[in-house]
Amino acid sequence: MSLTSLLFRLARLSADTKAISSGKPGRIGRRAKNKIAGRLLGRAGIWRRLWK
Repeated sequence: MSLTSLLFRLARLSADTKAISSGKPGRIGRRAKNKIAGRLLGRAGIWRRLWK
């Protein structure tokens, strides 16, 4: 794994931890919704088509 990939992964993990530790249900829900939406779009190939 490259350094850049590792740093991006740590940044995403940090954002997840920050949302959960905030204790705000709206923030936690928004973070979960965005992760699910991003994964679905990624599996559908949307991101690859956008950056061609």
